[in-house]
Amino acid sequence: MANAHHSHDASHGSYKSYAIGFILSVILTVIPFGLVMYPSLPKDMTILIVVAFAVIQVVVHLFYFLHLDSSREQRWNVSAFLFTGLVIVLLVGLSLWIMFNIHTSMMAK
Repeated sequence: MANAHHSHDASHGSYKSYAIGFILSVILTVIPFGLVMYPSLPKDMTILIVVAFAVIQVVVHLFYFLHLDSSREQRWNVSAFLFTGLVIVLLVGLSLWIMFNIHTSMMAK
């Protein structure tokens, strides 16, 4: 019973993978922070870069820290994550669509 928590050690990352994930996370945070603090690009380009770096950082966190990959052991976890992402996108997207339509209907009167 005491060793029940150690039965899935193979899914844990090594010190090297955690270090790589941490360094990538710091880089993916510092670059957008610098672009926002010291604006040198147009506002639209800065927003696009910040969003792109945020998406890349989510992928880095999923791979290096949550160990979601294409291995057989992780298929159900990846499927659950993708389903959760789909539900969130639908909820947020459809809510914004409804609010936009309500706003345009209210402003037309």
